[in-house]
Amino acid sequence: MPKPAARPVTRDPEKKSKIILKAARKEFASAGFDGARVDRIAAKSKHSKGLIYHHFQSKDELFRSVLVQMYQELSEENKELFLEEFEPQAGVIRLIEHTFDYFANNPDFIILINAENLMKAQHLRKSEDVRKSFEPLRASLDALLKKGAQQGIFRPNVDSTELYISIVALGYFYLSNMHTLSVVFDKALGDEKAIAARKQHIKELVLGFLRNKEPDT
Repeated sequence: MPKPAARPVTRDPEKKSKIILKAARKEFASAGFDGARVDRIAAKSKHSKGLIYHHFQSKDELFRSVLVQMYQELSEENKELFLEEFEPQAGVIRLIEHTFDYFANNPDFIILINAENLMKAQHLRKSEDVRKSFEPLRASLDALLKKGAQQGIFRPNVDSTELYISIVALGYFYLSNMHTLSVVFDKALGDEKAIAARKQHIKELVLGFLRNKEPDT
């Protein structure tokens, strides 16, 4: 009786890399860079240490790849906002809500970026991809701000990079320090009502800054 044909071996390096990066992201987020162990990443990903080092060469390179992947994911989501298709105020509100919600729904991002900042961005400095990842958002936001200024809704000459950093900071700081701030102010800042109030506060602050206060001539 003939033997059944052997099942073909699947070789998909991109899929393997994604599985490894998913496991690495969880490990770095839970243990930190120094505490993370490649042995545990191998166990979680069900891939050997040898294969992990084949794809990523070192723990530093693996951490850098996790960071780059996160920034690329955020960049792709930002592209799908299609800000240039909205009226100025609606587009800014859309960006504020998405940015806040992204950080709220991806706590690993905050943890890992905090870790990288403690290391003075030594991993991200090696990635040209990260530097380029926000160019599409900057272009869309520039167009939105220009449209708002032309309509007389927004003040002129707003720096889109400065504005985006402020939008990020207003949500990022709140979420990354939510537990300590809740103790300090004796208020449950993680509650649904508190989160909604914070988002509304950010929108009012940003739109108040953007509002054109010059009288019509």
